[in-house]
Amino acid sequence: MRCKPASHWLLCLALFLAAPAFAADDGLPQTSHDGLVLQQSKTAQVLYLRPGVDFSAYKRVAILDCPVAFKKDWQRDQNRSGQRITQKEMDKIKANLSAEFLKVFTDELQNKGGYEIVTEGAADVIVLRPAIIDLDVTAPDTMDPGRSFTVSASAGAMTLYLEVYDSVSSQILARAIDRKAGMDTGIQWRNGVTNKADADRILRRWADTLRKRLDAVHGKTGT
Repeated sequence: MRCKPASHWLLCLALFLAAPAFAADDGLPQTSHDGLVLQQSKTAQVLYLRPGVDFSAYKRVAILDCPVAFKKDWQRDQNRSGQRITQKEMDKIKANLSAEFLKVFTDELQNKGGYEIVTEGAADVIVLRPAIIDLDVTAPDTMDPGRSFTVSASAGAMTLYLEVYDSVSSQILARAIDRKAGMDTGIQWRNGVTNKADADRILRRWADTLRKRLDAVHGKTGT
């Protein structure tokens, strides 16, 4: 199996599922359409797992490209507030965040957790199919001449939609949805550097959570 970028259907499905998931947790089905069972979780707002899966059999990880989608009408709202956001700038933000996702998760899982990141499937390889949806950057750095900073209390928020697959059978094993916001540090100057730092903190928390779950099923301690 050669790992390929996540397809558009994933993003559409994520957009469909994420909104009601956060509106009323008790409205979620106990069993998903593809056989996953809803779990109680302290680390994800929504977590589904396939019953009977032995996750300890997976020693290596493949990470598919992470598509990114902005919050609906984000560009329009930003432009109404006085910003000048072009499609090119949105594409750049999405590309940068996608690349940062791969960088952070690779560092956390491989360098810290010891789980080799691979691009080919095998019996011991688990596949991560991520998407970042509902991205809301409150103070984007457009790099306009004479305007390098904007003011905001938080860099914004984003939602992770993550599916986990067996790399040989392509059977889905887990699905998680979780929304996180940047730290509210009070009104302060923000630019591309501070926005990236806030995004990295959120990505790191997600990656750390996943690594610790893998560590737990492999009997690793001290994590």
